[in-house]
Order: sequence, then C-alpha cells, then structure tokens
Amino acid sequence: MATNTTTENTGNNLFPIFLKLHQLDILLVGAGNVGLEKLSALLKNSPEANVTVVADMVLPETRALIDQHPTVSLLERPYQTNDLKDRDLVICATDNQPLHQSIRQQARGQKTIINVADTPDLCDFYLGSVVKKGDLKIAISTNGKSPTLAKRMRQYFEATLPDNIQNLLDNLHQFRNRLKGDFQHKLETLNALTENMVANGANTPTTGKQEQQKQAEKSHNA
Repeated sequence: MATNTTTENTGNNLFPIFLKLHQLDILLVGAGNVGLEKLSALLKNSPEANVTVVADMVLPETRALIDQHPTVSLLERPYQTNDLKDRDLVICATDNQPLHQSIRQQARGQKTIINVADTPDLCDFYLGSVVKKGDLKIAISTNGKSPTLAKRMRQYFEATLPDNIQNLLDNLHQFRNRLKGDFQHKLETLNALTENMVANGANTPTTGKQEQQKQAEKSHNA
C-alpha cells in the first residue's frame, strides 16, 4: 500500500501561473458581495477577461461593473447545469454551499478547474493577492492560511516598488534585444547588469541606462 509522505512541513506546494483570461471562458456564479470581489479581482488584472456571470440576485455595484466591460455578460437567473458546459474555469461566489458542492462535482467530471469562495478544500486554484506595476506583476500566496497577510504584503510591495520601474523593464528589454551571441552569453550579460539590484535595490532608469552602456562597451570590446 502506498504511503502518503506529505507532511505539514512541506511548505507551499502551489504552482503559480499567469493566465490569459481574455482567451479563456470563465463562469462566475454569484453577483453579491463575494461575487463583486471576485469579478473585481479578475477585471483589475485582465480588463478584457471573458466572463459570464450567473446570479438570481445582482448588486447594483456588480451590475455597474459588468456594464463597464463588454467582455462580461450577465445571466440574471439561478444557475443551471448547462451553464458549465465548455467553460475553462468556474468561480463559485454564493452563500449556497450545497450548490457549490454540486458545481464542484460537475466541474471535476468535465475537467473544469474551480475556485470556491471561502472553501479551500473545494478549490483547484486560488485567486492570489497581486502586485501590479506596469508590466511587472507579483502574485502572493499564503497557501490559503492568511489572506490578510497576503493583502498586507501586497500593500507593502505597492508602496515599496518605484512607480517608474516600467522604464527599467523597457530599458532591459531593449538591451536584451540588442545583445549578440548565444543564450549563455546573453544570460551572463543580463545577470551582470542586474546583480546590483539584489544588493542595493532596483536601479533608477538613469542608472540602468548607464549600466547598459558599460555592458555594451564590454561586449563590443570583448
């Protein structure tokens, strides 16, 4: 008989991924306070997310948010089993736990991944706390143990990361595209360019340009 070697000390085994929500078909069941929270999180990170909301009770705030996004549609009625057909993922956000259990069973049967609000045992994925500064995005997870800490960590990074970090990203992207040589050479050059960021914090865009020029000169003279 196989032995389960998983222990409490294995840490966070969740694998973070970044989804192109505008290319997926998402079902959100519920449009009350929790539904509004879930929909807001989706649209904050992906304003063109393709979402169908099913609910027999819709908050005015949720309706207003739906009206602002053409890729979000509303079915104002109770959930029906056919609503889950051909969905890529589903989010349950009602106070009806038997309904959530039923949707969970249906989702597993057709290989649709599911998130159930406030019920980690029924979830295939969590909606993490996300920091976004331009093209930089950082997802934070506490393995479902403390959403409050995840929220505080998000606030910390939002306050700490410079608003002009997008300039640094753009400069590094342009510099990488100009680099010659094989992958290993490019990797070593970019590592040398960015190593001071770990010790001293992120360079300002001006410093980044100066470092790029130095590395370009070294690469040219090599």
